[in-house]
Amino acid sequence: MAQAGRRGAVTVATNMAGRGTDIMLGGNPEFMAAAALAQQGLSPIDDPENYEAAWLPSLEQAKSSVQSEHDEVVGLGGLYVLATERHESRRIDNQLRGRSGRQGDPGATQFYLSLEDDLMRLFKADMVDAFLRRFNVPDDVPIEAKMVSNAIRSAQSQVEAQNFEIRKDVLKYDDVLNRQRLVIYDERRRVLEGEDIEEQVREFIDTTVEGYVTAATKDGFPEDWDLDRLWTALKQLYPVGVTVSELEDFSGGGRSGLTGEYLVAELKEDVQRAYDVREETLGETVTRELERRVILSVLDRKWREHLYEMDYLRDGIGLRAMAQRDPLIEYQREGFDLFTAMMDSIKEETVGYLFNVDVEVATPVSEEAEEAIGGLVDATAAPALAGLAAAAQSAAPAAPPKLLAKGLAPSRPAHMEYSAPDETGGVQRGEMELEDGVIVEIDPNASRAERRRIERENRRRGN
Repeated sequence: MAQAGRRGAVTVATNMAGRGTDIMLGGNPEFMAAAALAQQGLSPIDDPENYEAAWLPSLEQAKSSVQSEHDEVVGLGGLYVLATERHESRRIDNQLRGRSGRQGDPGATQFYLSLEDDLMRLFKADMVDAFLRRFNVPDDVPIEAKMVSNAIRSAQSQVEAQNFEIRKDVLKYDDVLNRQRLVIYDERRRVLEGEDIEEQVREFIDTTVEGYVTAATKDGFPEDWDLDRLWTALKQLYPVGVTVSELEDFSGGGRSGLTGEYLVAELKEDVQRAYDVREETLGETVTRELERRVILSVLDRKWREHLYEMDYLRDGIGLRAMAQRDPLIEYQREGFDLFTAMMDSIKEETVGYLFNVDVEVATPVSEEAEEAIGGLVDATAAPALAGLAAAAQSAAPAAPPKLLAKGLAPSRPAHMEYSAPDETGGVQRGEMELEDGVIVEIDPNASRAERRRIERENRRRGN
């Protein structure tokens, strides 16, 4: 496209071509200078010094050649743009017209189109038929009339208005999901930035237990409540420390003395005691790390599932118009219901994970110990034993422990094989492994000790 303004040049292109490129009459001197240097075998990458030295003389020579050809092209009328159809948007037509007559240069634009084009057939079909019948124009005679131009502009206006309504409608639907996205991303950002979320987790616990009790006691009298079923569900959530009979005795009136508010208050107190015991067992540092890991894992998984559900809802929500309902209002209402259900599910699953997941705390091994273990061939070898002793003495006690919990491990595959093009145009293949959060490119024939050494070197370079 840069050389489309040269004398006698014919360039066939789409309506998108030429954007960001100034079509200069007579040619582009910089492109011509670069092409001349390439013919001489000079490259700015392989031989930058000689290329830089030859650039200015070549550019001046190209400018003088372009100037003479520019005057010749201007005398012939400049750039001529020939378009074969009118587009749905007048903006694109104006951009095509703008290819000619740039920077004060002369030029011309001509559009050739058929009355059977989609633009005319879909939006001005009646006018086209009336025009052809009235004037009885043969098929091989071009039509030039102001009425046709006005009809084309009118059709373009209708298409632009229709496309604008489509974009506005898409924006309204996307705004529903965007508000939900802001809530989820704000929560993730708080966790990733290391904010203390203990109070939020305890609120999750209270809300979940209250939801269980409310669902079991909202209908009927206390004698009709299925408290055994409620206790079975609560035991799957956390280790319940009170029984139904104990609460009946504490209430002073038996089963009839129980109320929903009383059960909520007692069970909230019980679940908070159970979480205090859980925190004492794991330790405060491990518990805080477990809370962050659990919330991130559950939040990401539930959000992905919610996005799929919102896509399914969006695909079929247009059918609500057949029932004389506004699809957008229905999408907003049902989207809110799905989002509320997702948030409740996040709270419930987070509480279940925190109480029931098996946690292992692994103390990290120092690099000296890894080197000694990697070089250990004979357990009785003196150098290996000395290395282990030195590593034990120099182990950093302040290193944070690693938290291992089933279901909370990274989802990235530990081993990956890949293929990629090489410099000669062939295909190169390789393998990569993820060890301790570090991506290590390995040789298929390397031993385990060599792989560990490569991993340590990559880790040191990263630090």
